[in-house]
Amino acid sequence: MPEFKTERLEMHTLTADMMAAVLKGGQELERIVPFDTGAEWPLEVYKNLFPYKIERFRDFPSENDWEGLIVDKTNKKIVGDMGFKGGPNEEGVIDLGYSIIPSCRGKGFATEMGKAMVEWGLNQPGVKKVMASCSPDNSASIRVLEKIGFQPTIQTDDSIYWLYY
Repeated sequence: MPEFKTERLEMHTLTADMMAAVLKGGQELERIVPFDTGAEWPLEVYKNLFPYKIERFRDFPSENDWEGLIVDKTNKKIVGDMGFKGGPNEEGVIDLGYSIIPSCRGKGFATEMGKAMVEWGLNQPGVKKVMASCSPDNSASIRVLEKIGFQPTIQTDDSIYWLYY
């Protein structure tokens, strides 16, 4: 993923080596990145995916081009992560996913970087649409996706599926 900036944030590539450092624990990640990693990142649900993602990134290096760390420009703290879950599928659809650490929620970070990521994603070869999904109970993510410009398309008991047109 190319590194880019918004008004308050920076996007930096999240590599397999970074994920492996997180899994080692302690301050391993801070030894290889110039960011304040803090104690809140990554969220446990995302960290649990790291073994799978490490293997995928090593087997399919191009998938690494689609995920990154969100860093606050003012203090160089990791405030979250965002990406497109491995790149476009056979129909040219990319699937946006993200998480923001609890102490940085409600500040508009997901919306700000989400808008930039959607714009970047739609300019990549082979990409035709951007989708996202969230739980119907996740009112914060619903607001973020609406602010980015996604439209709900399908709702089940477990998920709302969104498309960006």
